[in-house]
Amino acid sequence: MKAFLIGGDLAVRRIGFGAMHLSGDGAGRVARRAVELGVNLIDTAFLYGGGANEELLVEALHPYPEDLVLTTKVGVARTGPRGAWKLDGRPEILRDQVERALRRLRVERIELLQLHRVDPETPLADQIGTLADLRAEGKIGRIGLSEVSVAELEQARSIVDIASVQNRYNLMDREHEPVLAACKRAGIAFLPWRPVAAGATGVSATVAAVAASMGATATQVALAWLLDHSPVIIPIPGTARVAHLEENVAAERLRLSSAQRAELDRLAAGDLPGTR
Repeated sequence: MKAFLIGGDLAVRRIGFGAMHLSGDGAGRVARRAVELGVNLIDTAFLYGGGANEELLVEALHPYPEDLVLTTKVGVARTGPRGAWKLDGRPEILRDQVERALRRLRVERIELLQLHRVDPETPLADQIGTLADLRAEGKIGRIGLSEVSVAELEQARSIVDIASVQNRYNLMDREHEPVLAACKRAGIAFLPWRPVAAGATGVSATVAAVAASMGATATQVALAWLLDHSPVIIPIPGTARVAHLEENVAAERLRLSSAQRAELDRLAAGDLPGTR
């Protein structure tokens, strides 16, 4: 089983699990099955139900396996008009959300804590500085960012070490290729959210042909392409169904030929019908 060292020392499997869609009956079974399959990075966030998703994972998985990494995100809060969700990276908000996450997750330290989004109304230096302070206090092990530009990544790195970036990215949507390249140069983990373009890979004749030739599904080919595309990519596909989870994890075993890789590399969302 291949692994990536987040921050240079935190070993995780090359395919993780995004817990956002977990809720209700059966959710705990999916989370437990992920761990049984060897997945040891599970991504959640305060935004997912105001902490409810974190609590679901605790109920399903605590006490945690020794190598399990639960990564969560802060920086979105119900501080908008009439309690609406909004980006909020004020230091007091970030600190409060981290403290609450520690209690909900029943841990003394969050090994990977990610800023869910950069709050444009709060100086980035204040947001990153707060997380750096929390790391110095031992409450955070490593710091990650989500939906950032190359410039924002570099500014953050001038303040503190950045261990991961979580941007939208998949076979059909490569808008953040420059950010991925910056992560590769720096050895930063790149956790693409929405690692499989909803519906798009299934209507691509190229993906369908590659999948058929490998006895795989279009989703598995899309995940295999991500794993092959860059050594710093750790896809975190999410699902609420055990069968889909098992399908996703099995994609790690696929090996694309150089010809298949070249065909997939040429794909872009603008080349597909109805996507312009």
